[in-house]
Amino acid sequence: MLSSPSGAGKSTLSRLLLEKDDNISMSVSTTTRAPRPGEVDGKDYNFVAQDDFDALVAQDGFLEHATVFEHSYGTPAAPVEEALKHGKDVLFDIDWQGTQLLDQKVHEDLVKVFILPPSKEELEKRLKTRAQDSDEVVAKRMSKANSEISHWAEYDYVIVNEDLQKAETELFTILKSERMKRFRQSGLASFVGDLTKD
Repeated sequence: MLSSPSGAGKSTLSRLLLEKDDNISMSVSTTTRAPRPGEVDGKDYNFVAQDDFDALVAQDGFLEHATVFEHSYGTPAAPVEEALKHGKDVLFDIDWQGTQLLDQKVHEDLVKVFILPPSKEELEKRLKTRAQDSDEVVAKRMSKANSEISHWAEYDYVIVNEDLQKAETELFTILKSERMKRFRQSGLASFVGDLTKD
């Protein structure tokens, strides 16, 4: 689970993780907001009308869902369950609200990482540089940043994304360490059982 205020770099770090690790797949969120320039339906998000989103909520089709900046966002359950069934890790790029809801459902299996910007000034600069949002939306995102950042202590790990390469290395270290945890190593009990047979 990667969360951060908008512009802190979670989408870039997610992309790097997916490019370099074949055993992880991205959970593609469903949203009612319009696509940004360059975004692809089904890859970046599943873009749907509000009525379709509400129908999925009624069918219990989401692991979690929330309203952020006047748009609905949700994590479809079926693709996540399918990936896990095939032994893949699943990467989530969602906000603190979604993290709290997922944590209630799958606490044991969730590793929560919060990405912080090095400063408020840098955060605003990144939001303006990516040129995806109007000045009004950038201002809204900046005013919401303090609220989002205040949830950092709910996460297992925190990465300050001042240097992208360093942040990427830290993220891969977390992933490798979590995969090595005893309870995540399938087949370990039977291996140890065989190892200790007389």
